Amino acid sequence: MRPELSVIIVNYNGLNYLKDCLDALYDKLKEVSIEIILIDNNSKDESCTFIKNNYPQVKLIDSKINYGFGKGNNEAVKSAQGDYLLLINNDTIVLDSLKPVLDYLKSDKTIGCIGINMLNKNKEYLPVAGVFPNFSNMFQMRKLLEINSEFISGNFSKTSYNVDWISGSFLMLKKEIYLKINGFDEDYFLYVEDVDFCKRIANIGLKRVFLPGYNYIHFVGFNASKKPLLVKGYEIYISKHFNGFNKLIVSAALRVNKVVKKVKRLLKLD
Repeated sequence: MRPELSVIIVNYNGLNYLKDCLDALYDKLKEVSIEIILIDNNSKDESCTFIKNNYPQVKLIDSKINYGFGKGNNEAVKSAQGDYLLLINNDTIVLDSLKPVLDYLKSDKTIGCIGINMLNKNKEYLPVAGVFPNFSNMFQMRKLLEINSEFISGNFSKTSYNVDWISGSFLMLKKEIYLKINGFDEDYFLYVEDVDFCKRIANIGLKRVFLPGYNYIHFVGFNASKKPLLVKGYEIYISKHFNGFNKLIVSAALRVNKVVKKVKRLLKLD
């Protein structure tokens, strides 16, 4: 029987996370007809051997090239049989049934993609959605996550929110929409491809919805050493989504941010 939902995981050296990630997915999606497709980006650990030996039902794509996050997803989606997709990071553990999330997506044709509440390893709130880049938040990137006070504190008063973008660590959407926007832009290797992805969903008039009542743990691999990659990602984003005077001033704000980050690194303040 053809699955309803295709779960897509891009893996790179994620052996230590895979068992918990996969066990949680099979448990929290047991009411849904699913397939799990894992593309391995030329890991140097034993990820592929582990999958073959312990999860033979997982469709493993053993790539000999590290495609990065966006292209890795694009390659895996080519094999997807489901009408719906769940793109999820390997270093995650889903805590709640995802059938209601899928049902919510199916109930509203104006939704382009859905995200849910993200927690760290101690089950503490982590921001997972934000606003599109502008002059202010390119100057101070923390403002990207400051949708309103609820998104700062993690104390939510509603069951759903319309947001600009949602983290690519958990994105559920119709495969039709994924294909309509041509998936992830492969000019991004790592970071900001999810913001770009949501921007292109917005450009076709569809909502990006955050549901805070459903949770997943994300162990999160971002640290200060990766900030240059984040800045590079936003440089690409600005080149694609801004023009004229707006492009000049937003680019200028990001350049100032880049200099400040460099100075902080040199002074060991970051």
